[in-house]
Amino acid sequence: MAFFFLCLIIFLNNKFFKKKEIVQTNSVENEINTYSSNIIKDVKYISKDSKGNKYTIKALTGEIDYADTSVIFLTNVSALIELTDKNSIKIVSDFGKYNTDNFNTIFSKNVIVDYLENRITGEYMDFSINRGTMFISNNVIYTNVDNTLNADVVEMNIKTKDTKISMYDENKRVNIKSKEYNGNN
Repeated sequence: MAFFFLCLIIFLNNKFFKKKEIVQTNSVENEINTYSSNIIKDVKYISKDSKGNKYTIKALTGEIDYADTSVIFLTNVSALIELTDKNSIKIVSDFGKYNTDNFNTIFSKNVIVDYLENRITGEYMDFSINRGTMFISNNVIYTNVDNTLNADVVEMNIKTKDTKISMYDENKRVNIKSKEYNGNN
């Protein structure tokens, strides 16, 4: 009789432990499915200000930040700023962080800014449509028809195109190279 009860207890314990394992596995699968549904493909946002300036940002993928749903993390980013009185500014980067509430955008890794006959490259850019400015930093190279400049920071007013080029350390200077200089002058 004791043998029968012992077998019954072992059988019931094995049956209950197997059910717990199945429940845990299903719970993990649900978490994975919820997380993967946060990715958006072919992202595109268009905004206009009261003066008619248009800002378009596109990305291959976007992921909404769970902590702040107005923030979207982007990959393979391109943006176009079309000013009513001026030429357009084109921006591309590997990554971005876009705020849908205020349209502020952080571009990072391989940032390229093209406008008129100017190109600015760097690793980080903070763009604010409300401030009307962009700050480009980290390995900045500013190229135009005549010169190439190496600096730490380039700050540009997008409406006036006024540009300030500087170094973090005031003891260092911006490196300027003329394209017409061939080494023999």
